[in-house]
Amino acid sequence: MKYRRQLAALVIALAAVWFVPAQAAAVPPITGTPVVDSPQLLDWPCDIGNSEPDLTEATANRLSDLHGQFTGCDMAVSTAGNYHMAFRDLWHDVFLPRYASELNLKNWFFVTSPPIAKQQIQNGKVVFGNLSLQCVPQIAVGPLKAINDLKAAGLTTGIAISVFKNRGNVLLVKKGNPKHIKTVWDLGRPDVQVVTPNPLTEKNTFENYSGSIYDIALNDESNAPSGWNADRLFNLIFNTTGPKEKWFVGSKIHHREVPWSIAYGKADTGVLFYHLALHAIQTFPDLFEIVPLGGTVEDPQPLPGNRIGAHYAIRIKGDWSATQDAAAGYFMDALSSEDFTDILERHGLQR
Repeated sequence: MKYRRQLAALVIALAAVWFVPAQAAAVPPITGTPVVDSPQLLDWPCDIGNSEPDLTEATANRLSDLHGQFTGCDMAVSTAGNYHMAFRDLWHDVFLPRYASELNLKNWFFVTSPPIAKQQIQNGKVVFGNLSLQCVPQIAVGPLKAINDLKAAGLTTGIAISVFKNRGNVLLVKKGNPKHIKTVWDLGRPDVQVVTPNPLTEKNTFENYSGSIYDIALNDESNAPSGWNADRLFNLIFNTTGPKEKWFVGSKIHHREVPWSIAYGKADTGVLFYHLALHAIQTFPDLFEIVPLGGTVEDPQPLPGNRIGAHYAIRIKGDWSATQDAAAGYFMDALSSEDFTDILERHGLQR
């Protein structure tokens, strides 16, 4: 036993010598600059400003690391999102300051995507990554077709109110307009790549934009290139079968995807609602400019065939609490207010 104790003591002593950590060598200074391994993105401003901790990362972490569900909301609105900048101002500058304290509003959200109200109501939720918002909206806003679909499904109550109409469509191009795009006829040129909404996920908006291209050309065939007409232009854009990529689309939300494609993707231009293009150049003045399709950038006067769109709002049937019912009524009033008229005009929209 004595021998074993001595041997153990020797082993411990040797280990203390053998396992003394080596002194860390001085690491050479780093002078290189890494390349972020993600595509360059448009850094759209957030409604609530910068705050920490913020897990947002647009390409790899689209709420994938925020997990949960919300099953109770004082107020929820589902709206077509192409006027998101005006809706944001109405919500934060008019509705909440005026009514949040009176109604004790604590939990709310609104969705500014392509119209999803019908699915949202019928399924009782909307999902972002691992976050499930299980609140049916009290109000839906969208084009007349979307409103009529809700009515036909028996999901609405009361009458729809008119919210706004847009000021037609324009072409959004890269700053400096390097391809010298001036009219819809330039969209058929072989060196011009065009981006549109996805015709499957944003059918109504795609039909508005593509229809505007065709109808404007149809009303302007006297200025067409030799041998061209509206049908040829339309086919050159949307029905080309050659090896060169010509027509690009986004995935789901064109008011984010079309500007990105023009700025950093493969497109040279795309048709956009005037107010969306105005928002893009106001937000990123070094990246974009507008080519009017009638009138000027400051005063658009849509050409014949340039389609005008309008949005309407309607209340949704539901077993609402007193707070939810009052909030919906107040918000419908806010949508009709002079305050919102001023906001719309500031963002290139009109009653």
